[in-house]
Amino acid sequence: MNLELRRIIDQVSRDKGIDKDLLITAIKDAIRSAARKKFGPRLEIEVDYKEETGEIEVFQYKEVATEVTDPHREIQLKEAQKLDPECEVGDSLGIKMDAAAFGRIAAQSAKQVIMQRMKDAERDLVFEDFKDRKGEIINGIVQRLDPEGIIVNLGRTEALLPPSEQVPREIYHKGERIRAYVLDVKRQTRGPQIILSRTHPQFLVALFEGEVPEISESIVQILGCAREPGSRAKIAVASRDSDVDPVGACVGMKGSRVQNIVQELRGEKIDIIPWKPDVALFATSALAPAEVSRIILNKSNQSMEVIVPDDQLSLAIGKKGQNVRLASKLIGWKIDVKTESKYSKSLKEGYLSLLRIPGVGEITANLLHEAGFTSAREVAETGLEELIQATGLPEKKAGNIIAAAQEMLSQKKEEGDAGAGENEAAAEGE
Repeated sequence: MNLELRRIIDQVSRDKGIDKDLLITAIKDAIRSAARKKFGPRLEIEVDYKEETGEIEVFQYKEVATEVTDPHREIQLKEAQKLDPECEVGDSLGIKMDAAAFGRIAAQSAKQVIMQRMKDAERDLVFEDFKDRKGEIINGIVQRLDPEGIIVNLGRTEALLPPSEQVPREIYHKGERIRAYVLDVKRQTRGPQIILSRTHPQFLVALFEGEVPEISESIVQILGCAREPGSRAKIAVASRDSDVDPVGACVGMKGSRVQNIVQELRGEKIDIIPWKPDVALFATSALAPAEVSRIILNKSNQSMEVIVPDDQLSLAIGKKGQNVRLASKLIGWKIDVKTESKYSKSLKEGYLSLLRIPGVGEITANLLHEAGFTSAREVAETGLEELIQATGLPEKKAGNIIAAAQEMLSQKKEEGDAGAGENEAAAEGE
Protein backbone atom coordinates (compact mmCIF):
# COMPACT_ATOMS: atom_id res chain seq x y z
CA MET A 1 0.00 0.00 0.00
CA ASN A 2 2.84 2.35 0.90
CA LEU A 3 4.66 1.59 -2.35
CA GLU A 4 1.33 2.08 -4.15
CA LEU A 5 1.08 5.64 -2.75
CA ARG A 6 4.59 6.42 -3.96
CA ARG A 7 3.71 5.06 -7.42
CA ILE A 8 0.55 7.22 -7.58
CA ILE A 9 2.50 10.34 -6.58
CA ASP A 10 5.12 9.63 -9.26
CA GLN A 11 2.48 9.00 -11.93
CA VAL A 12 0.38 12.11 -11.15
CA SER A 13 3.53 14.25 -11.08
CA ARG A 14 4.59 12.88 -14.46
CA ASP A 15 1.17 12.95 -16.18
CA LYS A 16 0.01 16.32 -14.86
CA GLY A 17 3.40 18.03 -14.75
CA ILE A 18 2.94 18.89 -11.06
CA ASP A 19 5.96 19.10 -8.77
CA LYS A 20 6.17 16.04 -6.46
CA ASP A 21 6.91 18.19 -3.40
CA LEU A 22 3.67 20.07 -4.05
CA LEU A 23 1.71 16.80 -4.12
CA ILE A 24 3.39 15.49 -0.96
CA THR A 25 2.62 18.75 0.87
CA ALA A 26 -1.02 18.46 -0.28
CA ILE A 27 -1.24 14.87 1.02
CA LYS A 28 0.30 15.84 4.37
CA ASP A 29 -2.13 18.78 4.73
CA ALA A 30 -5.04 16.53 3.78
CA ILE A 31 -4.15 13.88 6.38
CA ARG A 32 -3.65 16.58 9.04
CA SER A 33 -7.10 17.93 8.17
CA ALA A 34 -8.62 14.43 8.27
CA ALA A 35 -7.11 13.68 11.68
CA ARG A 36 -8.49 16.91 13.16
CA LYS A 37 -11.89 16.20 11.63
CA LYS A 38 -11.92 12.77 13.29
CA PHE A 39 -10.40 13.60 16.70
CA GLY A 40 -11.08 17.32 17.05
CA PRO A 41 -9.47 20.62 16.00
CA ARG A 42 -7.39 21.03 19.18
CA LEU A 43 -4.96 18.25 18.27
CA GLU A 44 -1.35 19.19 17.56
CA ILE A 45 -0.60 17.01 14.55
CA GLU A 46 2.56 16.44 12.51
CA VAL A 47 2.63 14.35 9.32
CA ASP A 48 5.77 12.89 7.78
CA TYR A 49 6.22 11.20 4.39
CA LYS A 50 9.08 8.74 3.87
CA GLU A 51 9.85 8.83 0.17
CA GLU A 52 11.98 5.64 0.22
CA THR A 53 9.08 3.48 1.41
CA GLY A 54 6.10 5.69 0.51
CA GLU A 55 4.97 5.48 4.15
CA ILE A 56 2.89 8.18 5.81
CA GLU A 57 3.51 8.63 9.55
CA VAL A 58 1.16 10.69 11.72
CA PHE A 59 2.21 11.94 15.15
CA GLN A 60 0.09 13.63 17.80
CA TYR A 61 2.17 15.85 20.07
CA LYS A 62 1.27 16.23 23.74
CA GLU A 63 3.01 18.05 26.56
CA VAL A 64 4.08 15.88 29.49
CA ALA A 65 2.35 17.14 32.70
CA THR A 66 1.88 16.06 36.32
CA GLU A 67 -1.84 16.89 36.07
CA VAL A 68 -3.81 16.76 32.81
CA THR A 69 -6.29 19.61 32.25
CA ASP A 70 -6.58 19.21 28.45
CA PRO A 71 -6.37 15.55 27.32
CA HIS A 72 -6.11 16.64 23.69
CA ARG A 73 -2.86 18.47 24.30
CA GLU A 74 -1.42 16.97 27.50
CA ILE A 75 -0.35 13.55 28.75
CA GLN A 76 0.32 12.46 32.33
CA LEU A 77 3.97 11.78 33.18
CA LYS A 78 3.26 8.16 34.16
CA GLU A 79 1.56 7.41 30.80
CA ALA A 80 4.26 9.27 28.89
CA GLN A 81 7.06 7.26 30.50
CA LYS A 82 5.44 4.06 29.22
CA LEU A 83 6.11 5.38 25.71
CA ASP A 84 9.44 7.05 26.45
CA PRO A 85 11.04 6.23 29.82
CA GLU A 86 13.40 9.20 29.55
CA CYS A 87 10.73 11.90 29.13
CA GLU A 88 10.22 14.56 31.78
CA VAL A 89 7.52 17.09 32.73
CA GLY A 90 7.39 19.87 30.13
CA ASP A 91 8.65 17.69 27.24
CA SER A 92 6.69 17.49 23.99
CA LEU A 93 6.02 13.82 23.23
CA GLY A 94 5.16 12.58 19.73
CA ILE A 95 2.66 9.72 19.80
CA LYS A 96 2.33 7.76 16.57
CA MET A 97 -1.25 7.48 15.33
CA ASP A 98 -2.88 4.88 13.11
CA ALA A 99 -3.83 6.75 9.89
CA ALA A 100 -6.36 3.97 9.12
CA ALA A 101 -8.29 4.96 12.26
CA PHE A 102 -9.41 8.27 10.72
CA GLY A 103 -12.47 6.63 9.18
CA ARG A 104 -14.22 6.82 5.83
CA ILE A 105 -15.39 10.45 6.16
CA ALA A 106 -11.93 11.64 7.15
CA ALA A 107 -10.39 9.73 4.23
CA GLN A 108 -12.92 11.34 1.86
CA SER A 109 -11.95 14.76 3.21
CA ALA A 110 -8.30 13.95 2.60
CA LYS A 111 -9.09 12.94 -0.96
CA GLN A 112 -10.95 16.22 -1.58
CA VAL A 113 -8.04 18.31 -0.26
CA ILE A 114 -5.60 16.38 -2.45
CA MET A 115 -7.80 16.80 -5.55
CA GLN A 116 -8.23 20.54 -4.87
CA ARG A 117 -4.49 21.05 -4.46
CA MET A 118 -3.89 19.15 -7.68
CA LYS A 119 -6.41 21.35 -9.51
CA ASP A 120 -4.85 24.52 -8.08
CA ALA A 121 -1.37 23.38 -9.11
CA GLU A 122 -2.58 22.42 -12.58
CA ARG A 123 -4.32 25.81 -13.01
CA ASP A 124 -1.12 27.61 -12.05
CA LEU A 125 0.87 25.54 -14.52
CA VAL A 126 -1.60 26.28 -17.32
CA PHE A 127 -1.53 30.01 -16.54
CA GLU A 128 2.28 30.04 -16.54
CA ASP A 129 2.24 28.19 -19.86
CA PHE A 130 -0.22 30.52 -21.61
CA LYS A 131 0.59 33.93 -20.09
CA ASP A 132 3.57 34.26 -22.46
CA ARG A 133 1.56 33.17 -25.50
CA LYS A 134 -0.43 36.38 -25.86
CA GLY A 135 -0.14 37.53 -29.47
CA GLU A 136 0.27 34.00 -30.85
CA ILE A 137 -2.03 32.02 -33.10
CA ILE A 138 -3.35 28.89 -31.43
CA ASN A 139 -5.19 25.81 -32.72
CA GLY A 140 -8.10 24.21 -30.92
CA ILE A 141 -11.32 22.27 -31.31
CA VAL A 142 -14.80 23.72 -30.79
CA GLN A 143 -16.06 22.05 -27.61
CA ARG A 144 -19.42 23.76 -27.18
CA LEU A 145 -21.38 26.88 -28.08
CA ASP A 146 -22.35 28.97 -25.04
CA PRO A 147 -24.23 32.28 -24.80
CA GLU A 148 -20.97 33.89 -23.66
CA GLY A 149 -19.11 32.58 -26.72
CA ILE A 150 -17.48 29.57 -28.33
CA ILE A 151 -15.64 27.30 -25.86
CA VAL A 152 -12.47 26.01 -27.51
CA ASN A 153 -10.59 22.94 -26.25
CA LEU A 154 -6.84 23.59 -26.31
CA GLY A 155 -5.90 20.19 -24.86
CA ARG A 156 -4.80 21.05 -21.32
CA THR A 157 -7.40 23.76 -20.88
CA GLU A 158 -10.28 25.64 -22.48
CA ALA A 159 -10.41 29.07 -24.13
CA LEU A 160 -13.22 31.48 -24.90
CA LEU A 161 -13.96 33.12 -28.25
CA PRO A 162 -16.48 35.85 -27.26
CA PRO A 163 -19.15 37.03 -29.74
CA SER A 164 -17.36 40.42 -30.00
CA GLU A 165 -14.22 38.63 -31.30
CA GLN A 166 -16.07 36.42 -33.80
CA VAL A 167 -16.22 37.30 -37.49
CA PRO A 168 -19.79 38.07 -38.65
CA ARG A 169 -21.34 35.21 -40.64
CA GLU A 170 -18.67 32.70 -39.55
CA ILE A 171 -20.39 29.60 -38.15
CA TYR A 172 -18.65 26.85 -36.20
CA HIS A 173 -19.87 23.43 -35.10
CA LYS A 174 -18.88 21.16 -32.23
CA GLY A 175 -15.76 19.14 -33.03
CA GLU A 176 -14.60 21.55 -35.74
CA ARG A 177 -10.98 22.75 -35.77
CA ILE A 178 -10.45 26.48 -35.21
CA ARG A 179 -7.48 28.86 -35.34
CA ALA A 180 -7.51 32.10 -33.39
CA TYR A 181 -5.34 34.84 -31.90
CA VAL A 182 -4.58 34.76 -28.16
CA LEU A 183 -5.90 38.17 -27.14
CA ASP A 184 -5.56 37.92 -23.36
CA VAL A 185 -4.82 35.49 -20.51
CA LYS A 186 -6.46 36.24 -17.16
CA ARG A 187 -5.85 34.54 -13.81
CA GLN A 188 -9.16 33.55 -12.23
CA THR A 189 -10.19 31.39 -9.26
CA ARG A 190 -11.75 28.74 -11.50
CA GLY A 191 -8.66 28.65 -13.69
CA PRO A 192 -6.95 30.82 -16.29
CA GLN A 193 -9.31 32.36 -18.80
CA ILE A 194 -7.79 32.51 -22.26
CA ILE A 195 -9.56 34.99 -24.53
CA LEU A 196 -9.31 34.36 -28.27
CA SER A 197 -10.02 36.60 -31.25
CA ARG A 198 -10.53 36.17 -34.98
CA THR A 199 -11.35 39.83 -35.62
CA HIS A 200 -8.25 41.56 -34.22
CA PRO A 201 -5.97 43.19 -36.84
CA GLN A 202 -3.00 41.42 -35.22
CA PHE A 203 -4.60 38.07 -36.12
CA LEU A 204 -4.09 38.99 -39.77
CA VAL A 205 -0.53 40.17 -39.05
CA ALA A 206 0.25 36.89 -37.25
CA LEU A 207 -1.16 34.88 -40.17
CA PHE A 208 1.18 36.69 -42.56
CA GLU A 209 4.11 36.13 -40.18
CA GLY A 210 3.39 32.40 -40.27
CA GLU A 211 2.89 32.26 -44.04
CA VAL A 212 5.64 34.59 -45.32
CA PRO A 213 9.22 33.59 -44.34
CA GLU A 214 10.53 37.05 -45.25
CA ILE A 215 8.32 38.54 -42.50
CA SER A 216 9.38 36.03 -39.82
CA GLU A 217 13.02 36.70 -40.85
CA SER A 218 12.39 40.50 -40.48
CA ILE A 219 13.31 41.21 -44.12
CA VAL A 220 9.75 42.38 -44.82
CA GLN A 221 7.85 44.41 -42.20
CA ILE A 222 4.12 44.96 -41.76
CA LEU A 223 3.86 48.66 -40.84
CA GLY A 224 0.10 49.00 -40.75
CA CYS A 225 -3.05 46.89 -40.74
CA ALA A 226 -6.74 47.80 -40.96
CA ARG A 227 -9.61 45.30 -41.07
CA GLU A 228 -13.33 45.07 -41.40
CA PRO A 229 -13.44 41.40 -40.38
CA GLY A 230 -15.05 39.01 -42.82
CA SER A 231 -15.18 41.64 -45.56
CA ARG A 232 -11.93 43.41 -46.42
CA ALA A 233 -8.52 44.33 -45.04
CA LYS A 234 -5.51 46.46 -45.99
CA ILE A 235 -1.94 45.89 -44.85
CA ALA A 236 1.05 48.15 -45.50
CA VAL A 237 4.40 46.43 -46.06
CA ALA A 238 8.00 47.56 -46.52
CA SER A 239 11.27 45.76 -47.21
CA ARG A 240 14.64 46.14 -45.49
CA ASP A 241 16.29 44.61 -48.58
CA SER A 242 16.08 46.55 -51.85
CA ASP A 243 16.21 43.24 -53.76
CA VAL A 244 13.06 41.92 -52.05
CA ASP A 245 9.68 43.17 -53.24
CA PRO A 246 7.53 43.31 -50.08
CA VAL A 247 4.21 43.05 -51.92
CA GLY A 248 5.43 40.16 -54.08
CA ALA A 249 6.76 38.32 -51.02
CA CYS A 250 3.37 38.56 -49.30
CA VAL A 251 1.41 37.59 -52.39
CA GLY A 252 3.62 34.57 -53.14
CA MET A 253 4.01 32.51 -56.30
CA LYS A 254 0.72 32.76 -58.24
CA GLY A 255 -0.85 34.31 -55.12
CA SER A 256 -0.39 31.13 -53.08
CA ARG A 257 0.61 32.80 -49.80
CA VAL A 258 -2.13 35.40 -49.66
CA GLN A 259 -4.71 32.86 -50.85
CA ASN A 260 -3.91 30.58 -47.92
CA ILE A 261 -4.66 33.51 -45.59
CA VAL A 262 -7.83 34.46 -47.49
CA GLN A 263 -8.97 30.85 -47.16
CA GLU A 264 -8.31 30.87 -43.40
CA LEU A 265 -10.35 34.10 -43.14
CA ARG A 266 -13.12 32.52 -45.24
CA GLY A 267 -12.93 34.87 -48.20
CA GLU A 268 -11.93 38.18 -46.59
CA LYS A 269 -10.38 40.33 -49.36
CA ILE A 270 -6.86 41.58 -48.59
CA ASP A 271 -5.17 44.60 -50.22
CA ILE A 272 -1.37 44.53 -49.83
CA ILE A 273 0.01 48.06 -50.12
CA PRO A 274 3.63 49.27 -50.29
CA TRP A 275 4.29 51.55 -47.31
CA LYS A 276 5.68 55.02 -48.12
CA PRO A 277 7.27 57.52 -45.72
CA ASP A 278 5.54 60.33 -47.67
CA VAL A 279 1.95 60.33 -46.38
CA ALA A 280 0.53 61.66 -49.67
CA LEU A 281 2.15 58.85 -51.67
CA PHE A 282 1.05 56.36 -49.01
CA ALA A 283 -2.55 57.61 -49.29
CA THR A 284 -2.41 57.31 -53.08
CA SER A 285 -1.40 53.64 -52.72
CA ALA A 286 -3.93 53.00 -49.96
CA LEU A 287 -6.84 54.26 -52.10
CA ALA A 288 -5.94 51.98 -55.02
CA PRO A 289 -7.38 50.89 -57.40
CA ALA A 290 -8.78 54.45 -57.66
CA GLU A 291 -6.64 57.07 -59.42
CA VAL A 292 -5.75 60.19 -57.43
CA SER A 293 -5.30 63.60 -59.10
CA ARG A 294 -3.96 65.56 -56.13
CA ILE A 295 -3.82 65.61 -52.33
CA ILE A 296 -4.03 68.64 -50.06
CA LEU A 297 -2.60 67.96 -46.59
CA ASN A 298 -3.53 69.63 -43.32
CA LYS A 299 -0.74 68.45 -41.00
CA SER A 300 -2.04 70.36 -37.97
CA ASN A 301 -5.09 68.07 -37.59
CA GLN A 302 -3.81 65.15 -39.70
CA SER A 303 -6.47 65.40 -42.36
CA MET A 304 -6.27 65.44 -46.14
CA GLU A 305 -8.40 66.35 -49.12
CA VAL A 306 -8.03 63.77 -51.88
CA ILE A 307 -9.06 64.92 -55.35
CA VAL A 308 -10.02 62.21 -57.87
CA PRO A 309 -11.41 62.29 -61.45
CA ASP A 310 -15.20 62.38 -61.49
CA ASP A 311 -15.47 58.80 -62.79
CA GLN A 312 -13.19 57.51 -59.97
CA LEU A 313 -15.23 58.76 -56.99
CA SER A 314 -17.22 55.57 -56.34
CA LEU A 315 -14.06 53.48 -56.74
CA ALA A 316 -12.12 55.66 -54.27
CA ILE A 317 -14.91 55.65 -51.69
CA GLY A 318 -15.75 51.98 -52.18
CA LYS A 319 -18.92 50.07 -51.35
CA LYS A 320 -20.61 51.79 -48.37
CA GLY A 321 -17.46 53.91 -47.93
CA GLN A 322 -15.30 50.88 -47.11
CA ASN A 323 -12.26 51.68 -49.28
CA VAL A 324 -11.72 55.20 -47.96
CA ARG A 325 -12.57 54.11 -44.39
CA LEU A 326 -9.92 51.37 -44.41
CA ALA A 327 -7.37 53.67 -46.06
CA SER A 328 -8.00 56.25 -43.34
CA LYS A 329 -7.50 53.64 -40.57
CA LEU A 330 -4.33 52.36 -42.23
CA ILE A 331 -2.73 55.79 -42.59
CA GLY A 332 -4.09 57.28 -39.37
CA TRP A 333 -5.30 60.44 -41.15
CA LYS A 334 -8.82 61.69 -41.86
CA ILE A 335 -9.51 61.51 -45.60
CA ASP A 336 -12.09 63.61 -47.46
CA VAL A 337 -12.53 62.51 -51.10
CA LYS A 338 -13.75 65.06 -53.67
CA THR A 339 -14.20 64.97 -57.42
CA GLU A 340 -12.21 67.35 -59.64
CA SER A 341 -15.37 69.19 -60.69
CA LYS A 342 -16.51 69.70 -57.09
CA TYR A 343 -13.01 70.78 -56.06
CA SER A 344 -12.84 73.29 -58.95
CA LYS A 345 -16.23 74.67 -57.98
CA SER A 346 -15.20 75.03 -54.32
CA LEU A 347 -11.96 76.74 -55.40
CA LYS A 348 -13.94 79.21 -57.52
CA GLU A 349 -16.42 79.90 -54.74
CA GLY A 350 -13.57 80.30 -52.25
CA TYR A 351 -11.75 82.75 -54.54
CA LEU A 352 -14.92 84.80 -55.02
CA SER A 353 -15.39 84.94 -51.22
CA LEU A 354 -11.85 86.43 -50.96
CA LEU A 355 -12.87 89.15 -53.44
CA ARG A 356 -15.93 89.94 -51.33
CA ILE A 357 -13.82 90.83 -48.26
CA PRO A 358 -14.05 94.64 -47.92
CA GLY A 359 -10.75 96.26 -48.93
CA VAL A 360 -9.50 93.20 -50.90
CA GLY A 361 -9.02 93.68 -54.64
CA GLU A 362 -7.96 91.21 -57.33
CA ILE A 363 -4.21 91.60 -56.66
CA THR A 364 -4.60 90.95 -52.88
CA ALA A 365 -7.07 88.11 -53.54
CA ASN A 366 -4.50 86.44 -55.84
CA LEU A 367 -1.80 86.95 -53.21
CA LEU A 368 -3.97 85.33 -50.52
CA HIS A 369 -4.93 82.47 -52.82
CA GLU A 370 -1.32 81.75 -53.80
CA ALA A 371 -0.39 81.75 -50.10
CA GLY A 372 -2.86 78.88 -49.53
CA PHE A 373 -5.92 80.81 -48.30
CA THR A 374 -8.78 79.41 -50.36
CA SER A 375 -11.71 81.22 -48.73
CA ALA A 376 -12.70 84.21 -46.61
CA ARG A 377 -13.37 81.84 -43.69
CA GLU A 378 -9.74 80.64 -43.73
CA VAL A 379 -8.56 84.26 -43.60
CA ALA A 380 -10.94 85.07 -40.73
CA GLU A 381 -9.71 82.05 -38.72
CA THR A 382 -5.97 82.68 -39.24
CA GLY A 383 -3.66 84.53 -36.88
CA LEU A 384 -2.03 87.88 -37.70
CA GLU A 385 1.55 86.56 -37.61
CA GLU A 386 0.62 83.58 -39.80
CA LEU A 387 -1.00 85.83 -42.43
CA ILE A 388 1.97 88.22 -42.49
CA GLN A 389 4.43 85.35 -42.78
CA ALA A 390 2.46 83.64 -45.59
CA THR A 391 1.74 86.77 -47.69
CA GLY A 392 4.36 89.37 -46.73
CA LEU A 393 1.61 91.99 -46.22
CA PRO A 394 2.26 94.93 -43.87
CA GLU A 395 0.99 94.36 -40.35
CA LYS A 396 -1.70 97.07 -40.50
CA LYS A 397 -3.12 95.85 -43.82
CA ALA A 398 -3.03 92.20 -42.71
CA GLY A 399 -4.88 93.11 -39.49
CA ASN A 400 -7.51 95.09 -41.45
CA ILE A 401 -8.09 92.15 -43.84
CA ILE A 402 -8.58 89.68 -40.95
CA ALA A 403 -10.97 92.07 -39.17
CA ALA A 404 -12.92 92.70 -42.41
CA ALA A 405 -13.20 88.95 -43.11
CA GLN A 406 -14.44 88.31 -39.56
CA GLU A 407 -16.99 91.16 -39.84
CA MET A 408 -18.21 89.85 -43.21
CA LEU A 409 -18.75 86.31 -41.86
CA SER A 410 -20.46 87.68 -38.74
CA GLN A 411 -22.92 89.72 -40.84
CA LYS A 412 -23.55 86.71 -43.08
CA LYS A 413 -24.36 84.58 -40.03
CA GLU A 414 -26.74 87.23 -38.63
CA GLU A 415 -28.52 87.45 -41.99
CA GLY A 416 -28.82 83.69 -42.08
CA ASP A 417 -30.26 83.61 -38.55
CA ALA A 418 -32.71 86.41 -39.38
CA GLY A 419 -33.83 84.62 -42.54
CA ALA A 420 -34.42 81.43 -40.58
CA GLY A 421 -36.51 83.39 -38.03
CA GLU A 422 -38.66 84.94 -40.76
CA ASN A 423 -39.28 81.52 -42.29
CA GLU A 424 -40.38 80.15 -38.90
CA ALA A 425 -42.71 83.12 -38.35
CA ALA A 426 -44.22 82.67 -41.81
CA ALA A 427 -44.73 78.96 -41.14
CA GLU A 428 -46.52 79.76 -37.86
CA GLY A 429 -48.72 82.33 -39.64
CA GLU A 430 -49.82 79.74 -42.14
